[in-house]
Amino acid sequence: MKAPLKESPGIYEISLSRIKDLPGHRRPRELALESGVENVPDEVLVAILLRAGIRGQSVIDLARQLLDRHLGALDRLAQASHDELRAIKGIGPVKALELRAAFELGRRAVRKNAPLPPLVRDPSQVLALLAEKAARLDQEVVWVLPLDQKYRLRRAPVEVTKGILNASLSHPREVFREAIRMAAAAVIVAHNHPSGDPTPSAEDLATTRQLIETGKVVGIQVLDHIIIGGNRPLPPPYLSLREAGLADFT
Repeated sequence: MKAPLKESPGIYEISLSRIKDLPGHRRPRELALESGVENVPDEVLVAILLRAGIRGQSVIDLARQLLDRHLGALDRLAQASHDELRAIKGIGPVKALELRAAFELGRRAVRKNAPLPPLVRDPSQVLALLAEKAARLDQEVVWVLPLDQKYRLRRAPVEVTKGILNASLSHPREVFREAIRMAAAAVIVAHNHPSGDPTPSAEDLATTRQLIETGKVVGIQVLDHIIIGGNRPLPPPYLSLREAGLADFT
């Protein structure tokens, strides 16, 4: 069994020196061989895929920059488009393609034996996915649920904006950025009301109409906007704007 990676400043201070000038056991590939790929940080694994940095920036620096651009989250980096990857200085078309290929292989391996993602056609199904999160929040949060053509979830609900107390503004670009990235055919938008009252505000209705119109332009149907009450016993109350006839989703 390989020894776990020792906690030391070595890995996290690699950026202070050029990788090629470091002792072999501190380079990304050597670190992974010595400790096992499962025991090294994300930036080391990304650095192995990148293979080389650029002038004035080590491969570890470049890997960290990629992760930082995507909020430090590996799952967000895995969803980055070719153009988003190339927006980082030092990531050319070949490196971008290799990164996307590596992440796609990972996705396919996971999907191979994974159960089919759930169908989402009813507001109660959205509530089941978000009720516990919404009940704990004291701020408004907007989620988008990206769906395929059969209304199966493309991924777990994505938090796109967070407001302060009971106010949150959601711009269409925030909602559709994730939907476009996931190649969604349709979306359901949901947000919470920390007051516990799911009655839509005038702003909620106006935002919904704007989202519907934007969806028509980009070719992604908005199926519903669901408001979930918060700070209440589970399940919290909710309101579907489609069911209530408060917006035209056709």
